[in-house]
Amino acid sequence: MIKLEHLTKTFRQQNGQTFNAVDNVSLHVPEGEMCVLLGPSGCGKTTTLKMINRLITRSSGKIWINGEDTDQMDTVSLRRNIGYVIQQIGLFPNMTIEENITVVPRMLGWDKQRCRARAMELMNMVALEPGKYLNRYPKELSGGQQQRIGVIRALAADPPVLLMDEPFGAVDPINREVIQNEFLTMQRQLNKTVMLVSHDIDEALKLGDRIAVFGQGKIVQCASPDELLATPRNDFVGSFVGQDRTLKRLLLVQASDVTDQQPTITVRKSTPLDQAFATMDDHDMRAITVVDDDGKPLGYVKRREARDATGVSADKLHTFKVTGRGEENLRVVLSKLYEHNTVWMPIVDEEGRYCGEISQDYIADYLSSGRTRRKLNQ
Repeated sequence: MIKLEHLTKTFRQQNGQTFNAVDNVSLHVPEGEMCVLLGPSGCGKTTTLKMINRLITRSSGKIWINGEDTDQMDTVSLRRNIGYVIQQIGLFPNMTIEENITVVPRMLGWDKQRCRARAMELMNMVALEPGKYLNRYPKELSGGQQQRIGVIRALAADPPVLLMDEPFGAVDPINREVIQNEFLTMQRQLNKTVMLVSHDIDEALKLGDRIAVFGQGKIVQCASPDELLATPRNDFVGSFVGQDRTLKRLLLVQASDVTDQQPTITVRKSTPLDQAFATMDDHDMRAITVVDDDGKPLGYVKRREARDATGVSADKLHTFKVTGRGEENLRVVLSKLYEHNTVWMPIVDEEGRYCGEISQDYIADYLSSGRTRRKLNQ
């Protein structure tokens, strides 16, 4: 949906020398993905964004939107395909909230009824009651509320591409998290192609499907959030994502990512204890999970209790203190393990069927292995 080829912007300084604010940047953002341009101030992020929207003329290179060369698009067509959100919001003070939201649709000739319906739909998406706020003016809203209006105004004409320049940077931390969550929910519904500028690694990890780390006008690394944390390309990227990058991964990796790396070995209640022991002995297991006919975990048998024992697994069955779900992130999983003072627990799928076990050791092995949830095809 967005494709940059060898994009460069050269500025001339007062002393006559030139420098490249953006230096030979190539980047591809597939339809429906959110790409975060991440980096310190002055590294070329915003300049790149503004060249896409033609607010700054590029020195060289190509920009494609939905397969179309933007050189062949007039300004009106280009802006019709792109929504733009900036940190300063820029609401028109003499217009009502409804009028602010529907500026572009009205320019495109939408009738009043269609404009109002669109404004009400978008207000509901960001949890602002239309009947309460549409007829108010920007000065009557809080900063967080105004920022929400700035975001949905860019979406009013339903553009396929959304460009966002540090859209939540001016909002206090509590409101910022709320608006980020609302935006993620909205993005899941709308499936826009988004390019977002940020200098906040936590925001980038939370919002981005892919992250392009900028340094001195160049893309130093472009990767999925988990890949960026697992394998930073160099010291610059490593220092930018932080020394606690392994802990940051706890929010990105799911329990199923870890269990997928382990063999799934279980027994039934009717399994003889000597057979259960042999299985544990063969696989060097301290305990084995007992499942029912539907594959749901009932409990576990300890290896030392099954040694030389007669009877079946049901005779030595211990119930689990806690279970986890495959879609839970490792931070939640670790919290459960610590809360219940246990070193391992079973993981179940959406139907409650056993899909493996997770332990503190398995988590440590996964995080130190360099494995990632998703590698970008580039």
